[in-house]
Formats: sequence, C-alpha cells, structure tokens
Amino acid sequence: MADRAKRQRPGDRPSTRARPAPHHGAILYVDRTGIPWRYLPHDFAPWETVYGYFAAWQKEGIFDQLNGLLRRLVRAAEGRNAEPSACVLDTQSIKTSANVPTAGQGIDAGKKIAGRKRHIGVDTLGLLLAVWVTAASVSDNAGGIHLLFRIATANPPCDQGMGDTGYRTKGIDTAPASASKSSSATSASKDSR
Repeated sequence: MADRAKRQRPGDRPSTRARPAPHHGAILYVDRTGIPWRYLPHDFAPWETVYGYFAAWQKEGIFDQLNGLLRRLVRAAEGRNAEPSACVLDTQSIKTSANVPTAGQGIDAGKKIAGRKRHIGVDTLGLLLAVWVTAASVSDNAGGIHLLFRIATANPPCDQGMGDTGYRTKGIDTAPASASKSSSATSASKDSR
C-alpha cells in the first residue's frame, strides 16, 4: 500500500483497479449459499445495490461472456482447441418447493417427479455450454432441440451432439445442420451407471 502511494504523482487519482468492488463478494456469497437477496448479511452493501449490479450484468451478458472465457482458458490448459467440437446433452428433473408458482412446474411422466427440469449441454470436458430450465413436463427432445440451436449459435465449430436415449426420437435427429453434423443417441448400460 505504501509503495502504491509513493508511485503516485501529486494530483493523480488513486487507482481502484487493485481492489474488487464490494458487491463482487456479495454476489458470490448469494451464489454459493443460495440465500434470497433480501437476507444478504449486513457486512455487504445493501441488497438492493448488489442485486442492481447483478441484474445489470446479467442483462448485458457478462456472466455468459465470463463463462465462455473461463471455458476457453480451461480447454487451452488441457491442450484442447479453445472452442469445442462436440457436446453432450442431458436433463435432470428436480422437485420444487411449495413456494414455486404452479405455472413454472410440471410433471415428468417418466420419472414421476413434479417440479422443474434442467436441460444441460456440456463439452467433452464437462464444461458448461448451455442451460435451459423448464417445467418438468417439457420433453427431452424439445429441450435438446433448443439447446442444440443455442450451442450451434454460440459455438459454430461444435459439429457433434451426443445424448442418452431420451433424445433418440427427435432431439438429435432434428438438430440444425450447423449444430450437429454427426449426432448420436446412446443408451447407457447398467455397468456404466
């Protein structure tokens, strides 16, 4: 700290780049703990301020850009091309609490779960490419088609799509040509589970 003060010339404004803004830590705290914004501890900035920054960054696509940058850095560190050439699709049905509006819920007939469904697309390293949260009643095929279009738009080199048998009827077969030149639906054996 003293070195920085010595390097400044008279009249220079102090640099704010060395210290992260206090709302960064608050956003990470909410993400890590899953608490509602209103319950943010008083050690942080007021929750309205923190949420305002979060909402603005989300609207500007900052988190998507950050995820893409980090994914490219991890892939480069693993000796892979920065952009993936293949993706893997899957879904997860989850029960929701009684506080969730019924319009956002559905029933997954195959798993007999009332709640929501997460449609997830990852690269072959397991790094996130796309997520779509829907009512549990949305089919894997519909979610797969939506994810493949999003992945193809954001990652043009991705020309292979893989998924389990839930995608075999339409999801991978009707994928856009740019999203999936080579697609397959595989069934997992009991030994691989």
